[in-house]
Amino acid sequence: MRAEGRSARIQVLVAEQAARRGARIGVIDVCTAAVATLPISGAGLSAMSRTAASHPLCSTDDISEQLEELQLTLGEGPCVDAFTHGSAVLTPDLLSGALQDRWTVFADAALEAGARAVFALPLQMGAISPGVLDLYADVPTVLDAKELADAMAFADLATLLLLDARIDETGAPAGGSLADRGFEELGGYRAEIDQATGILTVQLGVGIDEAFVRLRAYAYMQGRRLADVAADVVAHRLRFSPDTEPERTDEGA
Repeated sequence: MRAEGRSARIQVLVAEQAARRGARIGVIDVCTAAVATLPISGAGLSAMSRTAASHPLCSTDDISEQLEELQLTLGEGPCVDAFTHGSAVLTPDLLSGALQDRWTVFADAALEAGARAVFALPLQMGAISPGVLDLYADVPTVLDAKELADAMAFADLATLLLLDARIDETGAPAGGSLADRGFEELGGYRAEIDQATGILTVQLGVGIDEAFVRLRAYAYMQGRRLADVAADVVAHRLRFSPDTEPERTDEGA
């Protein structure tokens, strides 16, 4: 299946979960749709950053909730490795001796919690990584090529949701419904957010992660969608400074 077709199918599956909740699409719907689609038992998602405290955003059951908390508390596990290295970490069987050595505390704790296989997929947009999607199974499990491609499509949609707007306690976007926009438009604002973050690295003299934190913090404080703030930065209608509050300008108007 072509990437465009897979993305559209995944978006429909996630939208259906949101419709069952009677709410706008949120990252919890990505997790529940993944559980309904893939040969897994549960899913969880954590917001992660190199410049701020990481924290779980949602989980589908008690075991996935424990896995999120364990990894962030212990500082080890597939979720941590996926975020650090920017690549998927696929763990078909936690009883593997190599994994026992790699994650000396997490592996035993995860097995005790009820997980046997764990798959961690980083949420990425260019140089920005806002978190990780974790999937687990209670029996040894291997994802085939199609299932892995679907899992990555779920992670991609979760990335778009996290970057689309400021996030409330449930993980639901505060802006307009994602289901109202096509993936072509989503891809466009993805690029704009990435471009705006790059501009802020120059304006603020900071790294890409800190620039994204500043961009998102401003959007949150103003109650605006991240994509709209990014558009203002790219169009030079909004300029950030290391020493003062961001200022609106007439340039680009």
